[in-house]
Amino acid sequence: MNRPSSRPLLTASSLALMLALTPALAQEPAAPEGAAEAQPLTAPESPAHQQQVMPESFADLVEQVSPAVVNITTTSTVSTPLVRGPQLPEGSPFSDLFREFGFPGFPPGEGNPFERGPQREQRSNALGSGFVVSADGLIVTNNHVIEGADEIEVEFFSGRQLPAKVIGKDEKTDIAVLKVESADALPFVKFGDSDVARVGDWVLALGNPLGQGFSASTGIVSARNRALSGTYDDFIQTDAAINRGNSGGPLFNMDGEVIGVNTAILSPNGGSIGIGFSMASNVVSKVVQQLEEFGETRRGWLGVKIQPVTDDIAESLGLAEVRGAMVTDVPAGPAADAGMKAGDVITRFDGGEVEDPRDLVRRVADAPVGEAVDVVVQRDGEAVEMKVTLGRRELAEGAGGRTEGAPQSADEVMGMALTELTPEIAAELGVGDMQGLVVQSVDPSGPAADKGLAVGDVITEAGQQPVVTQADLEARIKEARDAGRKSILVMVRRAGEPRFVALPVE
Repeated sequence: MNRPSSRPLLTASSLALMLALTPALAQEPAAPEGAAEAQPLTAPESPAHQQQVMPESFADLVEQVSPAVVNITTTSTVSTPLVRGPQLPEGSPFSDLFREFGFPGFPPGEGNPFERGPQREQRSNALGSGFVVSADGLIVTNNHVIEGADEIEVEFFSGRQLPAKVIGKDEKTDIAVLKVESADALPFVKFGDSDVARVGDWVLALGNPLGQGFSASTGIVSARNRALSGTYDDFIQTDAAINRGNSGGPLFNMDGEVIGVNTAILSPNGGSIGIGFSMASNVVSKVVQQLEEFGETRRGWLGVKIQPVTDDIAESLGLAEVRGAMVTDVPAGPAADAGMKAGDVITRFDGGEVEDPRDLVRRVADAPVGEAVDVVVQRDGEAVEMKVTLGRRELAEGAGGRTEGAPQSADEVMGMALTELTPEIAAELGVGDMQGLVVQSVDPSGPAADKGLAVGDVITEAGQQPVVTQADLEARIKEARDAGRKSILVMVRRAGEPRFVALPVE
């Protein structure tokens, strides 16, 4: 699901703070007494629970798992300017009259009696939630809960308070891992399998909403596999009440397992309206494992640009199913080294079926860096198997590639006027060295407009073959018609970025 633009999506914490990664201690402290024998907290057995119906009360579950849920208080230092002179309210009618005097919000001048003074440092506090996942004091929360924090204090259900340090953080999933030192083993909970959660299942959210202390709310799983704005988003949507301060708190299933980390709400007023989002535990648990082991994430990198396979793209390629991830570009990297090409459709990765681009992105991220994985692509109607040795995403982010022509008059085809790309036109468009046909105009009622093509787009391939002249394109269209195709697949580059579009040839 795309993030709605007209409805504000808010993090569930009161303030975004971050703490720089703390260097590892030279010597690991001794494990707490009893940590080796400690067991995670689980839900109590009851006939209602066994029958998978709504229990008469959630009290037993809350009582069982709440000792592992914590309140997190962060303290940071912020600087505010000391301003001499009167404060003008925003939109004041005197703003223009006194602008030159450097009132607050206006440029100060030399000798200005109202010039801004020195900076004043103030302490700022913020609240959030978290939960313990190991007896030796490992705590999971949201990254935005601890962002910018100078000090972090964790309060347990018993009222006990301990300072915490940051072990690692991941901005892409908004997850952070903290550590507290305790002489005794701490009560902790474990992650469950979020993939088995079903829409309609009962869930329990615990946390510190609006700074009110420990609070429980219940609801159901409203939806699954929600994507908001992140590359690795896999959110569980719930109607359990989540508010500011719940960020980083756990979302439990009826077995007392954590299946989500409460992260954001969709709200027009800043309060809960029954649309909350928890990052799925199957994403979080892998991030936590890497942060604990390395202090950072180490995600796999395939080295391709991809797009969804649509019905018309599948038909133009002769695919039996509308699924997989279509490769639009292969810059230098692991996929290029393995022989992958633009126009390939990735259908299997590391032994599993690829449903769509999001599915592929998650599979690649979870795959081990530096190891060869089996990849199957559909190319020219045939399945092609290859082995790809994955790189590391964090080290390889960002890649590119570009590929001259003679002038030709614009001709009309498929609802658009095209002309060959010349060096002069390429310079105007800022596309560098590239060969293809430039869209000069688009018929608003034609098929090209229906597919989103616009003036300035460059068609570089048709039928998965390069096109440089109008004759090349017409030949590809004829081949598609002779083969009984209803559409032809063309590669369109806009500002250098590639995408495939299926245009009708009938």
